[in-house]
Amino acid sequence: MRFLPVFLDLKAGPVVLIGAGELLRAKLRVLIAAGARLRVHAIDGNDDLGLGTDAAAHIEIAAGDPLTADLSGVIAIVCAGAGDVGVAMSVRAKSLGLPVNVMDDLEHSSFIFPAIVDRGDVVVAVGTGGTSPVVARRVREKIEALLPARIGELAEFIGGFRKSINERIAEFPLRRRFWERVIDGPIGAAVLAGRKAEADASLKAIADPSDFARADKPEGSVALVGAGPGDPDLLTIKALRALQDADIVFHDELVSPEILDRIRRDTTRVPVGRRVGKPGIGQDAINKRMIEAAQSGQRVVRLKGGDPFVFGRGGEEVEALRAAGISYSIIPGITAGLGGAADFEVPLTYRHEATRITFLTAHKARDAEAVDWSTLTDTRMTVVVYMGMTAAPAVRAGLFAAGRSPETPVGVFARVTRPDAQGAIGTLRDLPELVRRTQGGPAILIIGDVVRHAGSLRRQTPKQIISDLLDAAE
Repeated sequence: MRFLPVFLDLKAGPVVLIGAGELLRAKLRVLIAAGARLRVHAIDGNDDLGLGTDAAAHIEIAAGDPLTADLSGVIAIVCAGAGDVGVAMSVRAKSLGLPVNVMDDLEHSSFIFPAIVDRGDVVVAVGTGGTSPVVARRVREKIEALLPARIGELAEFIGGFRKSINERIAEFPLRRRFWERVIDGPIGAAVLAGRKAEADASLKAIADPSDFARADKPEGSVALVGAGPGDPDLLTIKALRALQDADIVFHDELVSPEILDRIRRDTTRVPVGRRVGKPGIGQDAINKRMIEAAQSGQRVVRLKGGDPFVFGRGGEEVEALRAAGISYSIIPGITAGLGGAADFEVPLTYRHEATRITFLTAHKARDAEAVDWSTLTDTRMTVVVYMGMTAAPAVRAGLFAAGRSPETPVGVFARVTRPDAQGAIGTLRDLPELVRRTQGGPAILIIGDVVRHAGSLRRQTPKQIISDLLDAAE
């Protein structure tokens, strides 16, 4: 490690910035965002820095030669687009013991700029020793995706209580345990969820911080997490954090292996879902196991395909958790209907063609028979059917009986967003045959004129594409 990461106190004095052109302005924006007071030498004579009034209040435009300027009180020197002046300034700065950065010149720099993740009071700096800023930016992007948006607010929140708690807990290890419990428990979760007043009241309600820190039984919780339709890159950032924090994950059978790989390696994984025609452990048993795990102090994730509240029985699980007094959170996921529409470029609404969407499930033929199809005959309505492969003949019969045209465009989209995704497009008349073409589920059916706009048939064979196009042209 050639460069030691340190944080410079920008309130200690001004930073001198020397350079020209867009390189100067780019570095200026970084320093202004960090709250620095700046003394700027624009060696090209262009003092128009393109900044607003608020930013300009922190800047002094310096005249004269920077090589002879008074540097008393200066805390650092930055050169960007300064050419030979930057090299000469580096020699002067080093002779005075001032930290200096000459952009893209390690030889003449005593410090470098890292890639920065800024979350208020939480700042993460990523460096590569100046060898590859692009690699540093890529690492920063990964960290950006992992850090909660309000992590800085959590640090600020703790800072507001730190002195009073430290005065009440003398032992450092016990003090550390106290803050670990706050951060990892419901109080920290409340701050990260934007419920700062609730967190404030909860922390103030802790009568004896030492007893709180010594508590043997940690507080458990449950997160209902939507895994999306299959592509692990469609997991939300919040879902990924929940998977990394979990002690135990109860997951559906249809959650893809790639998503399960995002779970922390030492986390217990329990499959609790079922596939069509195969028994599962039952919803009551799932609820019982989740509650027992949370009551034992574990951080529980109930991982569901798609979204927990779209045909995922998430509402039933929430009711069970409420009745048991378990702390819980809900993390939505991309539901299969939206994932499939995006994957195969089917707009679920389209001006002048489709202004309404109905989502329904038809797991079995009797499910389809129970649907009031008369409410779904509007040609400006797009109908999205989940788990409709087995019930496809009954879906078709119901819509025919209600008066929907046999020529209504239909798409059957299987295993959407996954590498083996497959689609078949035709008409309502051909629905059972379209289901057969997709060679296995899970699949969604999209019914309506919008299917004509489908643009992504890349996963079909040339024979299927030609067949579908001929069907659509008839």
